[in-house]
Amino acid sequence: MAAAFPNHWTWTVDERGIGWLGADRAGASTNVLSREVLESLNERLAQAEAARPRAIVVWSAKRNGFIAGADISEFKNLVTPEQGFDLIRSGQLVIERLARMPCPTVAAIHGFALGGGLELALACRYRVAADEDTVSLGVPEVQLGVHPGFGGTVRLPRLIGGRAALDMTLSGKPVRAKRALALGLVDRLCPREALRDVAAAVALEAPTPRRAPWLDRLLSYPPMRAIVAAQARATVSRRVREDQYPAPYAVIDLWRRYGAHGEAAYVAEARSIATLFCTDTSRSLVRVFFLQDRLKALGGKAELPVSRVHVVGAGTMGADIAAWCARRGLEVTLQDRSEDLVARAIERVRKEYGDRARSAAEAEAFAARLHADSAGNGIADAEVVIEAIYEDAEAKQALYVSIEPRLKSGALLATNTSSLELGALATTLADPTRLVGLHFFNPVARMPLVEVIHAGRTDPAAVAAAMSFARRLDKLPVPCRSAPGFLVNRILFPYLTEAMIAAGEGVPLEVIDAVATRFGMPVGPIELADTVGLDIALHVGGVLSAAFDTPRPAVLEPKVAAGELGRKTGRGLYEWRDGKPVRATTTVAPPADLEDRLILAMLNESVACLGAGIVADEDLLDAGIVFGTGFAPFRGGPLYYARRRGLGAVIARLRELEARHGKRFRPDPHWFSLKP
Repeated sequence: MAAAFPNHWTWTVDERGIGWLGADRAGASTNVLSREVLESLNERLAQAEAARPRAIVVWSAKRNGFIAGADISEFKNLVTPEQGFDLIRSGQLVIERLARMPCPTVAAIHGFALGGGLELALACRYRVAADEDTVSLGVPEVQLGVHPGFGGTVRLPRLIGGRAALDMTLSGKPVRAKRALALGLVDRLCPREALRDVAAAVALEAPTPRRAPWLDRLLSYPPMRAIVAAQARATVSRRVREDQYPAPYAVIDLWRRYGAHGEAAYVAEARSIATLFCTDTSRSLVRVFFLQDRLKALGGKAELPVSRVHVVGAGTMGADIAAWCARRGLEVTLQDRSEDLVARAIERVRKEYGDRARSAAEAEAFAARLHADSAGNGIADAEVVIEAIYEDAEAKQALYVSIEPRLKSGALLATNTSSLELGALATTLADPTRLVGLHFFNPVARMPLVEVIHAGRTDPAAVAAAMSFARRLDKLPVPCRSAPGFLVNRILFPYLTEAMIAAGEGVPLEVIDAVATRFGMPVGPIELADTVGLDIALHVGGVLSAAFDTPRPAVLEPKVAAGELGRKTGRGLYEWRDGKPVRATTTVAPPADLEDRLILAMLNESVACLGAGIVADEDLLDAGIVFGTGFAPFRGGPLYYARRRGLGAVIARLRELEARHGKRFRPDPHWFSLKP
């Protein structure tokens, strides 16, 4: 047997004549395809060609998965499309060298095979995957504002058909093992421990390779593929605009022009992705990717072993927080002032999760981890106790007096308050340094961000433990200094308030929301207020209005007084049916300055938060707002957007709005402290 080759790839040939090409990026826990890794692969392929093995198995020496994709950090260094084309085309040629191997080639996949990792696997004649829940195969490049570049727009349609390939590529969503088998993306599934043996057996057996079904092969020829492309374009246009997210449209155009036929399709793919690299959208989405990585890293600086969580408050937020903890494998006790309240809350979340669970066994395991505990007996055993009762400072303080003596040593005490200052809440505690804020967002299961709040006396170790716990829940933690509204609500509410003011001026609700979504917000401010709950919006708005002398929209008070609280009651600013707002049709044109009124209100408050030290820097602020509000990701965050627009231009526009609409648009003084 040949000696293992060092560097990013290993190469051995066993006694059966099977060559084992192992991906093992030096100095890293995860395989990615950097330029250097691809150059190293090219050297190993030359060695493989010289060895003339009976077959080749490509496998990963990393425990977590096959290959995660391209090295995204290299995207940031691309200044021109020519540089992008050089990077991509050179990688294509390396992977094409693997595809042209004269012997059978098999990719043995465990964990993930994403982006360039899946494209490399597609260059093999066969693919074998571990039959386990952790397996994830996909081409998520559209989430970075680009599309597959190492041959994926050609090889994927050839293998599974144009329709399925377009669906995978345009959505960016990965598929699990069994779905991959059904699609024809992999040839066999097997237990993880048998992966190498099965890959070797397939390599030696060399069955007829899979190819797309005959109907899909027919649809890949003109004029049939033009029909498929038109249908795909119509579907995409309902989700995103081409000027904001050009990558999905570029994928469709490649299919329409080439249908995955010929060498020209690979070159066109490289030219297309090279152009996308240099768009504002891709640069912004790549930035958001690294912002996400930073938040993940912040949660890894301390270890908080957690097996039990106790939640006090069985309202919507408390029950959903408890349910999410149980979904993440923790034992959870849920407390409220009566057994009936707790029982109803648990019944609701068990039903909701049961409807989504992948199996009855999974739903049963979830239900078994979630326990009613109206007496609060679970406090003594919990590593984390989360208070999620209604927003009343005195009620929270009284609760802490009863909880604190029952906490076990080292337990974390957290509040889910959305607006109340931590220092004031902690005054009744014997040890105020142990209280932290863990502010989840609604709906808990969908919103990735958790604000981790600290006050002047908070123990840094408690903050680090809270950040670690957030990551244990697969959430993104952003550390914030305690102040009214913290970060997200403080920045969000000027946006919501301006929408209410516009509504009071007679602008139709549907028009206000349409202006916001055209900018790129996931939902408009009117729908958002209804989703959050008008009672909560009114309360938080009142706290912020008192703290910062800002307008408090009058339109909410009669709605709340009438019990019309939004989505949860079926009526708020909108009427809600089947979980969706009922919108009237209108031809009213929006005021010319409405978009800037909505968005610049957020930008101005963002700068105020930065100046007040709510977060440490601009990147953390942008991360918090993108992941906490859904602020148009393709714009990179409010401060990044302001810089791309031009700080001077934003200040000038704020002054115009101030002259027209009043002092709420006066540029915050910290604008003038920002470095260009």
